[in-house]
Amino acid sequence: MTFTATAEAMTPTTIPTTAIPGGGTGEAPAPGGLPDVPCPRELSTSDARELTHVFFERLQSLEEGTREYQYVRNTLIEMNISLVQFAARPFRDRPGGPENEDIVQVGIIGLIKAIDRYDPERNTQLSTLALPYITGEIKRHFRDTTWAVRVPRRLQELRLQLAKATEELTSETDRAPTPAELAERLDLTEDEVRQGLVAANGYSTQSLDVPQDGAAGGSQTSTAARSLAETMGDIDPALEAVEDRHALAPLLADLDERSTQILELRFGQEMTQAEIGEEIGLSQMQVSRLLTRTLGTLREELLHS
Repeated sequence: MTFTATAEAMTPTTIPTTAIPGGGTGEAPAPGGLPDVPCPRELSTSDARELTHVFFERLQSLEEGTREYQYVRNTLIEMNISLVQFAARPFRDRPGGPENEDIVQVGIIGLIKAIDRYDPERNTQLSTLALPYITGEIKRHFRDTTWAVRVPRRLQELRLQLAKATEELTSETDRAPTPAELAERLDLTEDEVRQGLVAANGYSTQSLDVPQDGAAGGSQTSTAARSLAETMGDIDPALEAVEDRHALAPLLADLDERSTQILELRFGQEMTQAEIGEEIGLSQMQVSRLLTRTLGTLREELLHS
Protein backbone atom coordinates (compact mmCIF):
# COMPACT_ATOMS: atom_id res chain seq x y z
CA MET A 1 0.00 0.00 0.00
CA THR A 2 1.49 3.34 -1.06
CA PHE A 3 0.08 6.81 -0.40
CA THR A 4 0.97 9.35 -3.06
CA ALA A 5 -1.94 11.77 -2.80
CA THR A 6 -1.49 15.05 -0.99
CA ALA A 7 -3.27 15.79 2.27
CA GLU A 8 -5.59 18.29 0.56
CA ALA A 9 -6.76 15.72 -2.00
CA MET A 10 -7.82 13.14 0.55
CA THR A 11 -11.43 12.92 1.69
CA PRO A 12 -12.67 12.62 5.31
CA THR A 13 -13.48 9.15 6.59
CA THR A 14 -14.51 7.42 9.80
CA ILE A 15 -12.33 4.87 11.61
CA PRO A 16 -12.41 3.23 15.06
CA THR A 17 -10.66 5.21 17.78
CA THR A 18 -7.46 3.49 18.87
CA ALA A 19 -6.96 2.09 22.33
CA ILE A 20 -4.43 4.74 23.33
CA PRO A 21 -4.71 6.89 26.48
CA GLY A 22 -6.76 9.94 25.59
CA GLY A 23 -8.84 8.17 22.94
CA GLY A 24 -12.51 7.41 23.35
CA THR A 25 -14.58 4.40 22.46
CA GLY A 26 -16.66 3.61 19.43
CA GLU A 27 -15.96 5.46 16.20
CA ALA A 28 -14.58 8.97 15.78
CA PRO A 29 -14.80 11.03 12.57
CA ALA A 30 -11.48 11.70 10.88
CA PRO A 31 -10.76 15.39 10.24
CA GLY A 32 -11.17 16.49 6.66
CA GLY A 33 -8.19 15.87 4.41
CA LEU A 34 -6.89 12.76 6.17
CA PRO A 35 -6.83 9.21 4.73
CA ASP A 36 -8.66 6.16 6.01
CA VAL A 37 -6.32 4.14 8.29
CA PRO A 38 -8.43 1.26 9.63
CA CYS A 39 -5.47 -0.68 11.06
CA PRO A 40 -2.64 1.76 11.91
CA ARG A 41 -0.48 -0.91 13.57
CA GLU A 42 -0.44 -3.05 10.44
CA LEU A 43 1.05 -0.43 8.14
CA SER A 44 4.35 -1.15 6.46
CA THR A 45 7.36 0.91 7.54
CA SER A 46 7.36 3.03 4.39
CA ASP A 47 3.61 3.69 4.55
CA ALA A 48 3.80 4.55 8.25
CA ARG A 49 6.66 6.98 7.58
CA GLU A 50 4.77 8.73 4.79
CA LEU A 51 1.49 8.94 6.70
CA THR A 52 3.29 10.12 9.82
CA HIS A 53 4.48 13.16 7.90
CA VAL A 54 0.94 13.84 6.65
CA PHE A 55 -0.63 13.48 10.08
CA PHE A 56 1.97 15.68 11.75
CA GLU A 57 1.29 18.44 9.24
CA ARG A 58 -2.40 18.28 10.12
CA LEU A 59 -1.68 18.06 13.87
CA GLN A 60 0.01 21.47 13.78
CA SER A 61 -3.22 23.11 12.61
CA LEU A 62 -5.51 21.54 15.26
CA GLU A 63 -6.25 22.89 18.70
CA GLU A 64 -4.92 20.70 21.50
CA GLY A 65 -7.64 18.96 23.47
CA THR A 66 -10.19 18.81 20.67
CA ARG A 67 -11.60 15.52 19.43
CA GLU A 68 -9.88 15.94 16.07
CA TYR A 69 -6.55 16.58 17.76
CA GLN A 70 -6.92 13.42 19.85
CA TYR A 71 -7.76 11.38 16.76
CA VAL A 72 -4.69 12.53 14.84
CA ARG A 73 -2.38 12.15 17.85
CA ASN A 74 -3.68 8.67 18.70
CA THR A 75 -3.35 7.51 15.10
CA LEU A 76 0.25 8.75 15.04
CA ILE A 77 0.96 6.68 18.14
CA GLU A 78 -0.65 3.57 16.67
CA MET A 79 1.19 3.93 13.37
CA ASN A 80 4.56 4.06 15.11
CA ILE A 81 4.17 1.23 17.63
CA SER A 82 6.71 -0.69 15.55
CA LEU A 83 9.37 1.71 16.86
CA VAL A 84 8.60 0.46 20.37
CA GLN A 85 8.95 -3.16 19.27
CA PHE A 86 12.27 -2.36 17.59
CA ALA A 87 13.66 -0.52 20.63
CA ALA A 88 12.61 -3.37 22.94
CA ARG A 89 14.57 -6.06 21.06
CA PRO A 90 17.92 -5.49 22.85
CA PHE A 91 16.16 -6.16 26.14
CA ARG A 92 14.86 -9.59 25.11
CA ASP A 93 17.42 -11.43 27.26
CA ARG A 94 16.50 -9.58 30.43
CA PRO A 95 13.80 -10.80 32.85
CA GLY A 96 10.55 -9.27 31.66
CA GLY A 97 11.85 -8.60 28.15
CA PRO A 98 9.82 -7.49 25.12
CA GLU A 99 7.45 -10.42 25.44
CA ASN A 100 6.27 -8.77 28.63
CA GLU A 101 3.40 -6.38 27.89
CA ASP A 102 4.68 -4.02 30.60
CA ILE A 103 7.79 -3.29 28.53
CA VAL A 104 5.66 -2.39 25.51
CA GLN A 105 3.48 -0.08 27.60
CA VAL A 106 6.55 1.62 29.06
CA GLY A 107 7.97 2.05 25.56
CA ILE A 108 4.69 3.60 24.37
CA ILE A 109 5.08 6.24 27.08
CA GLY A 110 8.40 7.19 25.51
CA LEU A 111 6.80 7.23 22.06
CA ILE A 112 4.04 9.55 23.28
CA LYS A 113 6.61 11.94 24.76
CA ALA A 114 8.50 11.97 21.48
CA ILE A 115 5.35 12.67 19.44
CA ASP A 116 4.39 15.54 21.74
CA ARG A 117 7.86 17.06 21.34
CA TYR A 118 8.41 16.37 17.65
CA ASP A 119 8.79 19.40 15.37
CA PRO A 120 8.24 18.47 11.69
CA GLU A 121 9.82 21.76 10.60
CA ARG A 122 13.24 20.40 11.57
CA ASN A 123 13.03 17.97 8.61
CA THR A 124 14.07 14.96 10.69
CA GLN A 125 12.45 11.55 10.92
CA LEU A 126 10.28 10.85 13.96
CA SER A 127 12.37 7.75 14.68
CA THR A 128 15.45 9.93 15.26
CA LEU A 129 13.73 11.53 18.25
CA ALA A 130 11.51 8.65 19.33
CA LEU A 131 14.04 5.83 19.74
CA PRO A 132 16.10 7.59 22.47
CA TYR A 133 12.88 8.46 24.32
CA ILE A 134 11.57 4.89 24.09
CA THR A 135 14.87 3.31 25.09
CA GLY A 136 15.22 5.75 27.98
CA GLU A 137 11.79 4.85 29.37
CA ILE A 138 12.52 1.11 29.11
CA LYS A 139 15.88 1.51 30.85
CA ARG A 140 14.23 3.58 33.56
CA HIS A 141 11.65 0.83 34.01
CA PHE A 142 14.34 -1.80 34.51
CA ARG A 143 16.27 0.49 36.85
CA ASP A 144 13.23 1.17 39.03
CA THR A 145 11.56 -2.25 39.06
CA THR A 146 14.11 -5.04 38.64
CA TRP A 147 16.35 -4.37 41.63
CA ALA A 148 15.42 -6.53 44.62
CA VAL A 149 16.80 -3.83 46.94
CA ARG A 150 16.47 -0.20 45.92
CA VAL A 151 19.86 1.51 45.72
CA PRO A 152 20.77 5.01 44.49
CA ARG A 153 20.94 5.52 40.75
CA ARG A 154 24.67 6.29 41.00
CA LEU A 155 25.33 2.80 42.38
CA GLN A 156 23.05 1.19 39.80
CA GLU A 157 25.08 2.78 37.01
CA LEU A 158 28.32 1.86 38.79
CA ARG A 159 27.23 -1.78 38.81
CA LEU A 160 27.04 -1.76 35.01
CA GLN A 161 30.47 -0.12 34.74
CA LEU A 162 31.97 -2.68 37.12
CA ALA A 163 30.41 -5.56 35.19
CA LYS A 164 31.87 -4.31 31.91
CA ALA A 165 35.30 -3.62 33.43
CA THR A 166 35.32 -7.02 35.14
CA GLU A 167 34.59 -8.77 31.84
CA GLU A 168 37.35 -6.85 30.04
CA LEU A 169 39.98 -7.44 32.74
CA THR A 170 39.07 -11.11 33.08
CA SER A 171 39.53 -11.53 29.33
CA GLU A 172 42.92 -9.82 29.50
CA THR A 173 44.33 -11.56 32.59
CA ASP A 174 42.42 -14.90 32.64
CA ARG A 175 41.47 -14.29 36.28
CA ALA A 176 39.03 -12.24 38.31
CA PRO A 177 40.27 -8.65 38.74
CA THR A 178 41.02 -7.17 42.15
CA PRO A 179 39.27 -4.03 43.46
CA ALA A 180 42.51 -2.12 42.89
CA GLU A 181 42.59 -3.15 39.22
CA LEU A 182 38.93 -2.21 38.76
CA ALA A 183 39.58 1.15 40.44
CA GLU A 184 42.47 1.85 38.11
CA ARG A 185 40.47 0.88 35.01
CA LEU A 186 37.47 3.06 35.98
CA ASP A 187 39.49 5.90 37.51
CA LEU A 188 37.81 5.39 40.88
CA THR A 189 38.99 4.83 44.44
CA GLU A 190 39.04 1.34 45.88
CA ASP A 191 36.39 2.37 48.42
CA GLU A 192 34.07 3.42 45.59
CA VAL A 193 34.64 0.09 43.83
CA ARG A 194 33.92 -1.87 47.01
CA GLN A 195 30.79 0.19 47.57
CA GLY A 196 29.63 -0.63 44.04
CA LEU A 197 30.36 -4.34 44.49
CA VAL A 198 28.38 -4.44 47.72
CA ALA A 199 25.49 -2.54 46.11
CA ALA A 200 25.46 -5.01 43.19
CA ASN A 201 24.39 -7.71 45.63
CA GLY A 202 21.07 -5.91 45.92
CA TYR A 203 20.15 -6.58 42.29
CA SER A 204 18.80 -10.03 43.08
CA THR A 205 18.02 -11.96 46.25
CA GLN A 206 17.76 -15.59 47.27
CA SER A 207 15.25 -16.99 49.71
CA LEU A 208 16.66 -18.41 52.94
CA ASP A 209 14.33 -21.37 52.45
CA VAL A 210 15.89 -22.44 49.14
CA PRO A 211 17.26 -26.01 49.47
CA GLN A 212 21.02 -26.25 48.98
CA ASP A 213 22.87 -28.73 46.78
CA GLY A 214 23.40 -32.24 48.04
CA ALA A 215 26.59 -33.69 49.39
CA ALA A 216 29.89 -33.22 47.58
CA GLY A 217 30.31 -35.41 44.52
CA GLY A 218 26.60 -35.35 43.80
CA SER A 219 25.86 -38.45 45.91
CA GLN A 220 22.22 -38.90 46.75
CA THR A 221 21.21 -38.86 50.40
CA SER A 222 18.05 -40.08 52.02
CA THR A 223 17.66 -36.90 54.06
CA ALA A 224 16.11 -33.76 52.62
CA ALA A 225 18.45 -30.98 51.52
CA ARG A 226 19.00 -28.32 54.13
CA SER A 227 17.85 -24.77 53.48
CA LEU A 228 20.23 -21.84 53.18
CA ALA A 229 19.13 -20.57 56.59
CA GLU A 230 20.28 -23.83 58.20
CA THR A 231 23.78 -23.46 56.76
CA MET A 232 24.38 -19.86 57.78
CA GLY A 233 24.85 -18.03 61.06
CA ASP A 234 25.56 -19.28 64.57
CA ILE A 235 24.16 -19.05 68.06
CA ASP A 236 24.32 -15.49 69.34
CA PRO A 237 25.87 -15.55 72.84
CA ALA A 238 24.13 -12.27 73.63
CA LEU A 239 20.80 -14.12 73.59
CA GLU A 240 21.68 -15.76 76.91
CA ALA A 241 22.20 -12.33 78.44
CA VAL A 242 18.60 -11.38 77.61
CA GLU A 243 17.23 -13.95 80.04
CA ASP A 244 19.75 -12.88 82.71
CA ARG A 245 18.74 -9.24 82.36
CA HIS A 246 15.06 -10.07 82.73
CA ALA A 247 15.77 -12.12 85.84
CA LEU A 248 18.04 -9.43 87.30
CA ALA A 249 15.69 -6.48 86.77
CA PRO A 250 13.34 -7.13 89.76
CA LEU A 251 16.31 -7.84 92.02
CA LEU A 252 17.90 -4.50 91.15
CA ALA A 253 14.62 -2.75 91.87
CA ASP A 254 14.72 -4.06 95.46
CA LEU A 255 18.18 -2.63 96.25
CA ASP A 256 18.57 0.43 98.45
CA GLU A 257 19.42 3.78 96.88
CA ARG A 258 23.13 3.74 97.80
CA SER A 259 23.75 0.23 96.44
CA THR A 260 21.94 1.13 93.22
CA GLN A 261 24.04 4.29 92.87
CA ILE A 262 27.29 2.37 93.40
CA LEU A 263 26.34 -0.20 90.73
CA GLU A 264 25.39 2.56 88.30
CA LEU A 265 28.68 4.42 88.83
CA ARG A 266 30.76 1.24 88.61
CA PHE A 267 29.15 -0.55 85.67
CA GLY A 268 27.15 2.21 84.00
CA GLN A 269 29.74 4.98 84.04
CA GLU A 270 32.76 2.66 84.49
CA MET A 271 34.21 4.68 87.36
CA THR A 272 36.94 3.24 89.64
CA GLN A 273 36.23 2.45 93.27
CA ALA A 274 38.30 5.46 94.33
CA GLU A 275 36.31 7.75 92.05
CA ILE A 276 33.06 6.34 93.36
CA GLY A 277 34.22 6.98 96.93
CA GLU A 278 34.92 10.61 96.14
CA GLU A 279 31.53 10.91 94.43
CA ILE A 280 29.42 9.59 97.34
CA GLY A 281 31.72 10.50 100.28
CA LEU A 282 33.09 7.05 101.19
CA SER A 283 36.54 5.51 101.26
CA GLN A 284 37.72 3.19 98.53
CA MET A 285 37.66 0.27 101.01
CA GLN A 286 34.05 0.96 101.98
CA VAL A 287 33.02 1.11 98.34
CA SER A 288 34.79 -2.21 97.71
CA ARG A 289 33.00 -3.92 100.59
CA LEU A 290 29.58 -2.56 99.60
CA LEU A 291 30.13 -3.57 95.98
CA THR A 292 31.26 -7.08 96.93
CA ARG A 293 28.31 -7.56 99.29
CA THR A 294 25.77 -6.27 96.74
CA LEU A 295 27.11 -8.46 93.93
CA GLY A 296 27.22 -11.50 96.19
CA THR A 297 23.60 -10.97 97.20
CA LEU A 298 22.45 -10.58 93.59
CA ARG A 299 24.38 -13.69 92.52
CA GLU A 300 22.87 -15.81 95.30
CA GLU A 301 19.33 -14.66 94.56
CA LEU A 302 19.78 -15.35 90.84
CA LEU A 303 20.98 -18.90 91.51
CA HIS A 304 18.02 -19.67 93.75
CA SER A 305 15.36 -17.98 91.61
